[in-house]
Amino acid sequence: MTFHYTAEEGSIHVEGNHILKARLQRPDGEYQDAEIDLNNHIGNENGSFFWDGENFSDSAEDVHFTIEGEGEVPVLRATLHNADGEGVQCDLNLAERISNNDGSFVFSE
Repeated sequence: MTFHYTAEEGSIHVEGNHILKARLQRPDGEYQDAEIDLNNHIGNENGSFFWDGENFSDSAEDVHFTIEGEGEVPVLRATLHNADGEGVQCDLNLAERISNNDGSFVFSE
């Protein structure tokens, strides 16, 4: 189940530049606090996000979460440093690999 459609309105945010937090709906309709460490699943490859990496936040600035566009896409945005140390603005659609399962975040390989 797509996490951002089942999150309590206004509850999705990033803490510490890498912990995604929200109040996610369970099958019984109640909400519960949930979190996932994005550093365990996302890396920085020369200034670009990539899945199945790790520790992107070690070389990131201005990390934030937004819902964007008519399709309400859950986007992680940040400035990542490339090999030359330059900051590159990048984004990642978190719905590609992160979902809600019974009120908890789940990462799909």
